[in-house]
Amino acid sequence: MMATKSPPLPEVNFSDWGDIRYLHLGTEWIQGSMKMDAPYEIELEYVQRMMAWLLFVDPSSVMSRHAMQLGLGAATLTKFCRKQLRMRTTAIELNPQVLAACRGWFKLPADDAKLRVVIADAAVEIRKPHWQGTVDALQVDLYDHEAAAPVLDSEDFYGDCRALLTDEGAMTVNLFGRSSSYESSLEKIVSVFGADAVWAFKPTREGNTVVLAQRTPSRPKREALALRAQTIQSRWGLPAGKWLQVFKPQVR
Repeated sequence: MMATKSPPLPEVNFSDWGDIRYLHLGTEWIQGSMKMDAPYEIELEYVQRMMAWLLFVDPSSVMSRHAMQLGLGAATLTKFCRKQLRMRTTAIELNPQVLAACRGWFKLPADDAKLRVVIADAAVEIRKPHWQGTVDALQVDLYDHEAAAPVLDSEDFYGDCRALLTDEGAMTVNLFGRSSSYESSLEKIVSVFGADAVWAFKPTREGNTVVLAQRTPSRPKREALALRAQTIQSRWGLPAGKWLQVFKPQVR
């Protein structure tokens, strides 16, 4: 019996519009972006929201934590976690061309003691025992080259994601897609993490909906979240105050 061949990986290219550089995977669909005069900031609103896990941890502990991105995109989250938050940061990316593009066009630093990019299938890599229970901030943004649907979106996959997390860890996932069902994806996440562990943003204008799931559920008071948001905004320049207007616990 012949082994089935994996489909070829899409070609990687970029385009510039004003002072913004965009990453594409062989189509016009945007897979990531960078402000050319501020390459370590986060330009897109939904990508900023992928940092909402910061609302649930002590800001003074952030530098000692571990962030992991599944899908490198334009390396926006990877760069922010490594350069701005100074965290230990791991990214898992299937396509080596994407890594080459991020290093050549999107200012991704070389691997060092606190940064590692692993070229691998995320579904396989995250099952390896040495990652289990080590991740404080798991950021999942895995889309095909036409941005049509999440590449990985099963209960088994979300179960593997939950197993990566520390007790205080959280997963943020982007649930945008023209052919994907937000409700279906959300149900899978809730069934794995529990409804009391899941928070969701309202969709952005572009249709990106970011969902957050905690390893250990907590329900901080609104006042505590507001204070935390103020610190996040002043320390790292993220619009966390606005998040609280469009971010709430998932009720089932």
